[in-house]
Amino acid sequence: MEIDRAYALEAFRRYIEPYDTHNPRIALKVAHTYRVADLCTRIAAGETFPTRDIDLAWLCGLLHDLGRFEQLRRWDTFSDAKSTSHAQLGVSELFETPEDAPGNIRRFVEDAAEDELIRQAVGLHSDLRLPDGLDARTRSICTVVRDADKIDILHVMSESSVETVLGVSEQAFLASGFSSQALQAFGEHRCLARSERHEPADYLVGLICFAFELEYETSRREFVERGDIFRVLDDPFGLGRPFARSDAQETWRRLRNELRAYLAA
Repeated sequence: MEIDRAYALEAFRRYIEPYDTHNPRIALKVAHTYRVADLCTRIAAGETFPTRDIDLAWLCGLLHDLGRFEQLRRWDTFSDAKSTSHAQLGVSELFETPEDAPGNIRRFVEDAAEDELIRQAVGLHSDLRLPDGLDARTRSICTVVRDADKIDILHVMSESSVETVLGVSEQAFLASGFSSQALQAFGEHRCLARSERHEPADYLVGLICFAFELEYETSRREFVERGDIFRVLDDPFGLGRPFARSDAQETWRRLRNELRAYLAA
């Protein structure tokens, strides 16, 4: 199947037109989408995928967060817990709408040959783990999208305010601490489940734990070379102030040092 990138990009531009792109949360997701698509190309090419799969990974990256726009419009939040799964909402926009709907998959690619793989890549991109039973090719594309998403989320965090991302004030974030469940996940070198985030600061632990579960060598190299992880470690959300509680300050200092040592190993 041949993928026309210009055709897909124009479809995406038309899809986001009705949304308020001056809203910083919408603008954030538009920019994130383009960067993830580009990262998918870089990772797939770095891992020597065939050209058709590089293009397919790019398309899946372009579509991975399509559900975020409707999520924000309907519920005014990016929290899946407070609304619905944005990944499944994206699947619904792509595959459960009429063919003339702006989000339908046929607006992005005319050939239906890869529909099932695209459905899986979009629907699974934010799951904590990929399910067993995926064929090798589907798993590889899904993994590229998931790695690219993790890498760029760090970029988003390094440039965005805590209010835009978490919907809490700077004061509330800096007054929070770290839960034992979040710290346990860090100690086990794994990503956090949403149910393990109990305080605003736990979201920060979830971000830096992305470093532990990037699967491709190209992904790990991009993660370090781009430097966003170090901006997050040095100055979370650009606040320029430490946590209010001394125990939170000490915990964050320890986590920073341990992650730096892990990345340097």
